[in-house]
Amino acid sequence: MECKWVQTTCPYCACGCGLILLAIDGEIVDTLPSRTSPTNKGTLCIKGWNVHEFVQHKDRLKKPLIRNGGSFRETSWDEALGYAARELRRIRDTYGPDAIGILTSARCTNEENYILQKFSRATLGTNNVDHCARL
Repeated sequence: MECKWVQTTCPYCACGCGLILLAIDGEIVDTLPSRTSPTNKGTLCIKGWNVHEFVQHKDRLKKPLIRNGGSFRETSWDEALGYAARELRRIRDTYGPDAIGILTSARCTNEENYILQKFSRATLGTNNVDHCARL
């Protein structure tokens, strides 16, 4: 039996809380707060305490999917990203940049959200950027 402790950052929101995950034989089985993290100083919210549960969930998507008619098919990351880029370009060129809207996520870091809004405005040419955590 291989037991490994892995220090990482919580993926649930942009706060950046430090976590320590316990992996046994390659499967993440428990979560502890990092006492040395300056963000959370040894505490976690309920989502952070349970972060290990979604990693091995049977319904978790592990490969990109492309809609094919009424169903989805697995594909490579290169094909999926190429398809997304072509469709965004087609929509922008056909209907204009404001036909595109981008919704960012509280699960992204502040830096990832900044990059996405920058990409939206500088590359796609749209200011239609929103976030799910604007209470």
